[in-house]
Amino acid sequence: MAECTCQFDTDNSHQRSSFFRSVVCLAVLYATAPPPSNVYGWGATGHRTVGQIAEWHLTREAARGVKSLLGRESLAEAATYADEIRSDPKYKETAPWHYVTIEDGETYETSERNPKGDVVQAIRRFVATLKSQSSTKQDKVYALRWLVHLVGDIHQPLHVGRGADRGGNTIKVKWFEEDTNLHSVWDDKMIDSTKLSFTELSRFTDKASKAEIRKWQDSIILDWAQESIEYRDQVYTVPESNKYGGYKYSYENLPLAKLRLNQAGVRLAGLLNQIYSGSGDE
Repeated sequence: MAECTCQFDTDNSHQRSSFFRSVVCLAVLYATAPPPSNVYGWGATGHRTVGQIAEWHLTREAARGVKSLLGRESLAEAATYADEIRSDPKYKETAPWHYVTIEDGETYETSERNPKGDVVQAIRRFVATLKSQSSTKQDKVYALRWLVHLVGDIHQPLHVGRGADRGGNTIKVKWFEEDTNLHSVWDDKMIDSTKLSFTELSRFTDKASKAEIRKWQDSIILDWAQESIEYRDQVYTVPESNKYGGYKYSYENLPLAKLRLNQAGVRLAGLLNQIYSGSGDE
């Protein structure tokens, strides 16, 4: 981190210049501070894409139910809420809800559970909150915002990850000359490299057939986690040097990223359609 020494002058004649020097120093410190480890799910574009696709697949009943909770806020807008609140210390306990650790050869049922929770438990809990007649509106709004986000997270393959590399966070790679890690490539760098807005990405991605939609919505939460595990070989296939330009990896993996975003949006809609029809059990 860059070193910047700031001094406040108690002499009134110098207070204004001291203030501006302090602001400049703080700006330098902020700009040169190392970024925190990335443990988020899809970046904002990916999460909003999931929310937008889900909105297109809601039944009228579900759409009314969502509107009764969010008002003019769309599912795409709500999709980033769970990441936006993470800088608030009072939400520190929610960090483990974004992912689940499942080692190679294991399933969710056979894995050691995180006592602080995981993405599977969190999705189940928020679905139950939305279904419960005893839940307050405030509780349901909170649950819906989280649900939109977490259904996206569980479809990001590295959010159902290995403990040793923290879901790809410790695997260093280069992305078009930028030093980063494999998790970040999947969260946002590969998607952002398309230069598409979330509405464009949603339109280009939402191409499932009616048969695919039925199949995807007939699956359960544990199926989604297992699918993420089954894509590991492909996701982790990077050169031994862990350096690549980005083009080849993106060419081989962007279609998978789009598939997972599409599945997440369609399945989120399926959950909400079930909740507001009073049917379905995860």
